[in-house]
Amino acid sequence: MHVDTIKDILTKHARLPQDVNTLSLTDDLYDNGLTSLSTVNIMLAIEDAFDIEFPDNKLNRKTFSSIESLLETVTELVNA
Repeated sequence: MHVDTIKDILTKHARLPQDVNTLSLTDDLYDNGLTSLSTVNIMLAIEDAFDIEFPDNKLNRKTFSSIESLLETVTELVNA
């Protein structure tokens, strides 16, 4: 399932001060310590893991704001 892969990527690249698995799907990742540098690393890891490329209109704070928004975006791009 995509959510497990996304959580694994966040665990490795987000550098959050708490375990990703303690967050709900809708918790704001930026409020929980996500930085712009970590966002770039997450984007690259997701692109590699799912063999997708984020289009310019998805390169925004909203896309990376929660596990749920990442899941929605990845699902959309994988199914495109």
